[in-house]
Amino acid sequence: MIAGRDEMKREGGYRSLWVFDFDGTLSLLVPDRNAVRLHPACRSLLKELTADSWNLVAVLSSRSLEDLASRVPVPNLFLGGGCGLEWRLPGGHRIIPREEAERRLEKARKAVSPALARISAFPGVELEDKRWSVAVHFRRVMPEALSMLFPLIQDLKQHPGIRVFDGPAVAEVQFFPSVHKSFGIRRLCRILKFDPSGGRILYAGDDENDAMAMKWVVSKKGTAIAVGGRIRVPGVLIVDGPSGLARAVRALPAAGGTARPGAIRREMR
Repeated sequence: MIAGRDEMKREGGYRSLWVFDFDGTLSLLVPDRNAVRLHPACRSLLKELTADSWNLVAVLSSRSLEDLASRVPVPNLFLGGGCGLEWRLPGGHRIIPREEAERRLEKARKAVSPALARISAFPGVELEDKRWSVAVHFRRVMPEALSMLFPLIQDLKQHPGIRVFDGPAVAEVQFFPSVHKSFGIRRLCRILKFDPSGGRILYAGDDENDAMAMKWVVSKKGTAIAVGGRIRVPGVLIVDGPSGLARAVRALPAAGGTARPGAIRREMR
């Protein structure tokens, strides 16, 4: 059973919520997206955090829930797929969208299918179907050809009824414009009946979609960490990769560390 708000408190304070993106945050970015694995330093970090039952620890990804679960073999985690449209709770219980969402999904996919087909025909482009979104990967596109590809992606961004987020050598097409990582983390808070105020929440990510969640977390006086320095959000700590993320989180007072956020930012840049 999920703890209610009264159960969230213990002697010395309230529980903390730790939420991490997966690709490029808990894992290194690699040319073959199917070869992505949880970084050893982050695996140890997740195990350390979940060892304290008063920590609520989640991994939130645009990947499908099944794909994400196969890559994060750590018990006692809350796993969010499709940017939080689907959740798997510790113990295995799943929370999934209603049938109406499925109908909306099919309608959106059909509407944008011709545009995605044109982009997929571009040499070097690979489409990754994540069910609730499609990632347009262009890491293998020749550099001199990018100037011809980007106008196609820009046209895609103007398509009604979808939203496109930029990432490292990828454009993420969300079939529901209101669904992003901020949506996902807020949905998790509702599921948990977790009050995010008071600086008891952390989010770490690496791209434009994650920036949406970071802004919300900072607005709640929580801690946000940008991995890799590809995005800039006021008030966000910056670290250099998964190993840097693990060091920074361990240094935070909520994780038992003593470093001040400003010191972490300078050290990890």
